[in-house]
Amino acid sequence: MILVSACLLGVNCRYDGGNCAERYDLTALSRKELLIPVCSEQLGGMPTPRIPCHIVEGDGDAVIAGKAHVIDQSGMDVTEAFLRGAHEVLKIARYLGIQKALLKELSPSCGATVIKRNNHIVPGRGVTAAVLAMNGIIVVSSDQIWLINDD
Repeated sequence: MILVSACLLGVNCRYDGGNCAERYDLTALSRKELLIPVCSEQLGGMPTPRIPCHIVEGDGDAVIAGKAHVIDQSGMDVTEAFLRGAHEVLKIARYLGIQKALLKELSPSCGATVIKRNNHIVPGRGVTAAVLAMNGIIVVSSDQIWLINDD
């Protein structure tokens, strides 16, 4: 089993109310693995659609350490919702014994290697990616699906 950002599987859970399944073909992966869709932002209580958010002064690791915050474009601090959602995803992974997650790159939640901040791409992990990785789950970027397909 593999945790997968739900938007990659066609679930309309992105901030804009859409998904990004058309950009990613997970058909081959779904034939050999059970894919478990999760959206940590929804699990954290955020609505869909929602105001776009970004991490200020750091990445997901800094958010977990209390050194950074997640702010929406209106200036509202939504850090708690992002942390709550990340920990809900971790609960699912632990309950199901999942060891690997395929997460949507650039997201303040799911970015595996890079996130977006004020329309700029910066190195770092999203909050959920950081929580999962800190708990021993292998996090793979949606831009590196081939890493999972080649297992």
